[in-house]
Amino acid sequence: MMRNSSAFLTSSLLIITFLLLISEDGCVQIIGGDQVIPHSRPYMVLLKLHKKRFCAGALIADDWVLTAAHCALTKTSEIILGAHSMSKNEPEKQKLSIKKEFPYPCFDPDTHEGDLKLIQLNRKAKINKNVAILNLPKQGADVEAGTKCQVAGWGITNNKSPMSDTLREANITIIGRKICNDHQHYNFNPVIGLNMICAGSPSGGKDICNGDSGGPLLCHGTFRGIAAFGRNGKCGDPRAPGVYTLLSKHYLKWIIKTMKGVS
Repeated sequence: MMRNSSAFLTSSLLIITFLLLISEDGCVQIIGGDQVIPHSRPYMVLLKLHKKRFCAGALIADDWVLTAAHCALTKTSEIILGAHSMSKNEPEKQKLSIKKEFPYPCFDPDTHEGDLKLIQLNRKAKINKNVAILNLPKQGADVEAGTKCQVAGWGITNNKSPMSDTLREANITIIGRKICNDHQHYNFNPVIGLNMICAGSPSGGKDICNGDSGGPLLCHGTFRGIAAFGRNGKCGDPRAPGVYTLLSKHYLKWIIKTMKGVS
Protein backbone atom coordinates (compact mmCIF):
# COMPACT_ATOMS: atom_id res chain seq x y z
CA MET A 1 0.00 0.00 0.00
CA MET A 2 2.85 2.35 0.89
CA ARG A 3 4.58 1.47 -2.39
CA ASN A 4 1.44 2.37 -4.40
CA SER A 5 0.99 5.65 -2.51
CA SER A 6 4.62 6.58 -3.16
CA ALA A 7 4.30 5.79 -6.86
CA PHE A 8 1.09 7.86 -7.09
CA LEU A 9 2.75 10.81 -5.32
CA THR A 10 5.78 10.64 -7.63
CA SER A 11 3.55 10.54 -10.73
CA SER A 12 1.47 13.47 -9.46
CA LEU A 13 4.58 15.57 -8.81
CA LEU A 14 5.90 14.82 -12.30
CA ILE A 15 2.58 15.87 -13.89
CA ILE A 16 2.44 19.09 -11.83
CA THR A 17 6.06 19.92 -12.71
CA PHE A 18 5.33 19.31 -16.41
CA LEU A 19 2.28 21.58 -16.33
CA LEU A 20 4.21 24.32 -14.56
CA LEU A 21 6.94 24.15 -17.19
CA ILE A 22 4.39 24.44 -20.01
CA SER A 23 2.75 27.43 -18.31
CA GLU A 24 6.05 29.22 -17.73
CA ASP A 25 7.27 28.71 -21.29
CA GLY A 26 3.90 29.82 -22.69
CA CYS A 27 4.09 33.04 -20.69
CA VAL A 28 7.49 33.83 -22.20
CA GLN A 29 6.09 33.41 -25.70
CA ILE A 30 2.98 35.59 -25.37
CA ILE A 31 4.14 38.66 -23.42
CA GLY A 32 5.54 40.08 -26.67
CA GLY A 33 2.76 38.50 -28.73
CA ASP A 34 3.16 36.33 -31.81
CA GLN A 35 5.34 37.18 -34.78
CA VAL A 36 3.26 38.79 -37.53
CA ILE A 37 3.42 37.90 -41.22
CA PRO A 38 6.33 40.04 -42.54
CA HIS A 39 5.21 43.51 -43.65
CA SER A 40 1.55 42.79 -42.86
CA ARG A 41 1.40 45.85 -40.56
CA PRO A 42 2.67 48.47 -43.06
CA TYR A 43 1.76 51.41 -40.81
CA MET A 44 4.25 50.35 -38.12
CA VAL A 45 7.30 52.55 -37.61
CA LEU A 46 10.53 51.52 -35.88
CA LEU A 47 12.26 54.36 -34.02
CA LYS A 48 15.97 53.84 -33.35
CA LEU A 49 16.44 56.43 -30.63
CA HIS A 50 19.99 56.16 -29.30
CA LYS A 51 22.38 53.21 -29.07
CA LYS A 52 20.19 50.25 -27.98
CA ARG A 53 17.06 52.24 -27.18
CA PHE A 54 13.98 51.83 -29.37
CA CYS A 55 10.34 52.85 -29.62
CA ALA A 56 7.53 52.24 -32.08
CA GLY A 57 5.15 54.58 -33.83
CA ALA A 58 2.48 54.81 -36.53
CA LEU A 59 2.69 56.50 -39.92
CA ILE A 60 -0.36 58.81 -40.00
CA ALA A 61 0.55 60.80 -43.14
CA ASP A 62 3.26 60.38 -45.77
CA ASP A 63 5.57 62.65 -43.77
CA TRP A 64 4.21 62.36 -40.20
CA VAL A 65 4.64 59.76 -37.44
CA LEU A 66 2.70 59.59 -34.18
CA THR A 67 4.46 58.12 -31.14
CA ALA A 68 4.83 58.62 -27.37
CA ALA A 69 6.24 61.87 -25.97
CA HIS A 70 8.60 60.06 -23.59
CA CYS A 71 10.48 58.47 -26.53
CA ALA A 72 13.52 60.75 -26.43
CA LEU A 73 14.91 61.43 -29.90
CA THR A 74 18.34 62.76 -30.86
CA LYS A 75 19.73 64.24 -34.07
CA THR A 76 21.04 60.81 -35.03
CA SER A 77 17.77 58.93 -34.37
CA GLU A 78 16.51 56.86 -37.32
CA ILE A 79 12.91 56.51 -38.45
CA ILE A 80 12.47 53.19 -40.25
CA LEU A 81 9.36 52.37 -42.27
CA GLY A 82 8.51 49.00 -43.82
CA ALA A 83 10.54 47.02 -41.28
CA HIS A 84 9.88 43.48 -40.10
CA SER A 85 13.34 42.53 -38.84
CA MET A 86 15.38 45.04 -36.87
CA SER A 87 18.72 43.56 -37.93
CA LYS A 88 18.23 42.42 -41.54
CA ASN A 89 18.85 44.70 -44.50
CA GLU A 90 15.33 44.33 -45.90
CA PRO A 91 14.62 45.91 -49.32
CA GLU A 92 11.17 47.02 -48.05
CA LYS A 93 12.74 49.36 -45.49
CA GLN A 94 12.73 53.12 -45.91
CA LYS A 95 15.12 54.96 -43.59
CA LEU A 96 14.28 58.59 -42.88
CA SER A 97 15.34 61.20 -40.37
CA ILE A 98 13.57 63.84 -38.29
CA LYS A 99 12.81 67.28 -39.63
CA LYS A 100 11.12 68.39 -36.41
CA GLU A 101 9.36 66.86 -33.41
CA PHE A 102 6.25 68.19 -31.66
CA PRO A 103 5.65 66.68 -28.22
CA TYR A 104 2.23 67.39 -26.77
CA PRO A 105 2.80 70.72 -24.93
CA CYS A 106 1.15 69.60 -21.68
CA PHE A 107 2.89 66.21 -21.40
CA ASP A 108 3.55 65.40 -17.73
CA PRO A 109 6.18 62.64 -17.25
CA ASP A 110 5.10 62.15 -13.62
CA THR A 111 1.38 61.58 -14.22
CA HIS A 112 1.91 60.31 -17.82
CA GLU A 113 -0.85 62.64 -19.04
CA GLY A 114 -0.48 63.74 -22.65
CA ASP A 115 2.12 61.13 -23.60
CA LEU A 116 2.04 61.62 -27.36
CA LYS A 117 4.30 63.25 -29.91
CA LEU A 118 4.27 64.09 -33.61
CA ILE A 119 7.39 63.63 -35.73
CA GLN A 120 7.70 65.48 -39.01
CA LEU A 121 9.89 63.49 -41.40
CA ASN A 122 12.66 65.00 -43.49
CA ARG A 123 10.93 63.79 -46.68
CA LYS A 124 7.76 62.05 -47.78
CA ALA A 125 7.58 58.29 -47.52
CA LYS A 126 6.97 56.19 -50.63
CA ILE A 127 3.55 54.67 -49.97
CA ASN A 128 3.23 51.08 -51.19
CA LYS A 129 2.05 47.67 -49.95
CA ASN A 130 4.85 47.62 -47.33
CA VAL A 131 4.55 51.23 -46.15
CA ALA A 132 1.05 52.59 -45.60
CA ILE A 133 -0.80 55.24 -43.61
CA LEU A 134 -2.84 54.36 -40.52
CA ASN A 135 -5.88 56.63 -40.48
CA LEU A 136 -6.69 58.52 -37.32
CA PRO A 137 -10.13 57.83 -35.84
CA LYS A 138 -12.85 60.20 -37.00
CA GLN A 139 -14.15 60.60 -33.45
CA GLY A 140 -12.21 60.54 -30.21
CA ALA A 141 -14.62 58.17 -28.52
CA ASP A 142 -13.78 56.15 -25.43
CA VAL A 143 -13.24 52.39 -25.73
CA GLU A 144 -15.52 50.16 -23.68
CA ALA A 145 -14.14 47.67 -21.18
CA GLY A 146 -14.05 44.20 -22.65
CA THR A 147 -13.23 45.40 -26.19
CA LYS A 148 -10.73 43.17 -27.99
CA CYS A 149 -7.73 45.03 -29.37
CA GLN A 150 -4.25 44.48 -30.81
CA VAL A 151 -0.87 46.12 -30.20
CA ALA A 152 2.38 45.50 -32.06
CA GLY A 153 6.03 46.30 -31.47
CA TRP A 154 9.64 45.14 -31.35
CA GLY A 155 9.83 45.24 -27.54
CA ILE A 156 11.22 42.57 -25.24
CA THR A 157 9.25 39.30 -25.04
CA ASN A 158 9.71 38.83 -21.28
CA ASN A 159 11.06 40.86 -18.38
CA LYS A 160 14.67 39.70 -18.89
CA SER A 161 14.98 39.11 -22.64
CA PRO A 162 16.57 41.41 -25.25
CA MET A 163 14.46 43.22 -27.84
CA SER A 164 12.61 41.08 -30.36
CA ASP A 165 14.34 41.14 -33.75
CA THR A 166 11.00 40.80 -35.55
CA LEU A 167 7.67 42.58 -35.26
CA ARG A 168 5.25 40.87 -32.88
CA GLU A 169 1.59 41.50 -32.06
CA ALA A 170 -0.51 40.67 -29.00
CA ASN A 171 -4.28 40.35 -28.62
CA ILE A 172 -5.35 42.24 -25.52
CA THR A 173 -8.59 43.33 -23.83
CA ILE A 174 -9.60 46.77 -22.54
CA ILE A 175 -9.80 46.88 -18.74
CA GLY A 176 -12.15 49.42 -17.09
CA ARG A 177 -10.57 52.40 -15.31
CA LYS A 178 -12.32 51.55 -12.03
CA ILE A 179 -10.58 48.18 -11.99
CA CYS A 180 -7.27 49.56 -13.27
CA ASN A 181 -7.21 52.15 -10.46
CA ASP A 182 -8.17 49.76 -7.63
CA HIS A 183 -5.81 48.55 -4.88
CA GLN A 184 -5.07 45.31 -6.73
CA HIS A 185 -3.85 47.22 -9.79
CA TYR A 186 -2.36 50.74 -9.99
CA ASN A 187 -4.07 52.00 -6.81
CA PHE A 188 -4.21 55.57 -8.26
CA ASN A 189 -0.38 55.60 -8.54
CA PRO A 190 -0.50 56.95 -11.16
CA VAL A 191 -4.14 57.83 -11.73
CA ILE A 192 -5.51 56.18 -14.87
CA GLY A 193 -7.59 59.11 -16.10
CA LEU A 194 -10.14 59.64 -18.85
CA ASN A 195 -7.37 60.27 -21.40
CA MET A 196 -5.84 56.84 -20.76
CA ILE A 197 -6.84 53.24 -21.45
CA CYS A 198 -5.74 50.07 -19.65
CA ALA A 199 -5.39 46.90 -21.69
CA GLY A 200 -4.03 43.44 -21.07
CA SER A 201 -5.36 40.08 -19.95
CA PRO A 202 -7.21 39.30 -16.69
CA SER A 203 -4.95 36.26 -16.27
CA GLY A 204 -1.80 38.09 -17.38
CA GLY A 205 0.76 37.10 -19.99
CA LYS A 206 -0.38 39.48 -22.75
CA ASP A 207 1.09 42.93 -22.60
CA ILE A 208 3.39 45.61 -23.96
CA CYS A 209 6.93 45.70 -22.60
CA ASN A 210 10.14 47.76 -22.87
CA GLY A 211 10.65 48.96 -26.43
CA ASP A 212 6.95 48.88 -27.38
CA SER A 213 6.27 52.49 -26.33
CA GLY A 214 4.59 54.62 -28.98
CA GLY A 215 3.06 51.66 -30.80
CA PRO A 216 -0.55 51.99 -31.98
CA LEU A 217 -3.45 50.28 -30.21
CA LEU A 218 -6.06 49.05 -32.69
CA CYS A 219 -9.57 48.04 -31.62
CA HIS A 220 -11.84 46.52 -34.27
CA GLY A 221 -9.35 47.83 -36.83
CA THR A 222 -9.53 51.46 -35.61
CA PHE A 223 -6.55 53.40 -34.20
CA ARG A 224 -7.55 54.11 -30.58
CA GLY A 225 -4.42 54.69 -28.53
CA ILE A 226 -0.65 54.91 -28.16
CA ALA A 227 1.39 52.58 -25.93
CA ALA A 228 2.49 54.74 -23.00
CA PHE A 229 3.69 52.82 -19.94
CA GLY A 230 3.53 49.83 -17.65
CA ARG A 231 5.26 48.94 -14.41
CA ASN A 232 8.98 48.20 -14.74
CA GLY A 233 9.76 44.51 -14.43
CA LYS A 234 6.04 43.64 -14.39
CA CYS A 235 5.33 43.05 -18.08
CA GLY A 236 2.48 40.58 -18.38
CA ASP A 237 1.52 40.91 -14.71
CA PRO A 238 -2.31 41.12 -14.50
CA ARG A 239 -1.93 43.61 -11.62
CA ALA A 240 -0.07 46.09 -13.85
CA PRO A 241 -1.58 46.03 -17.35
CA GLY A 242 -0.23 48.26 -20.09
CA VAL A 243 -1.56 51.82 -20.21
CA TYR A 244 -2.23 53.70 -23.45
CA THR A 245 -2.84 57.34 -24.30
CA LEU A 246 -6.41 57.48 -25.62
CA LEU A 247 -6.80 59.30 -28.93
CA SER A 248 -9.48 61.52 -27.46
CA LYS A 249 -11.29 64.33 -29.25
CA HIS A 250 -8.99 66.87 -27.58
CA TYR A 251 -5.80 65.09 -28.67
CA LEU A 252 -7.09 64.56 -32.20
CA LYS A 253 -7.77 68.30 -32.54
CA TRP A 254 -4.18 69.03 -31.42
CA ILE A 255 -2.74 66.48 -33.87
CA ILE A 256 -4.68 67.84 -36.86
CA LYS A 257 -4.01 71.48 -35.93
CA THR A 258 -0.29 70.84 -35.52
CA MET A 259 0.05 69.05 -38.86
CA LYS A 260 -1.94 71.72 -40.72
CA GLY A 261 0.10 74.53 -39.16
CA VAL A 262 3.44 73.21 -40.37
CA SER A 263 4.64 73.52 -43.96
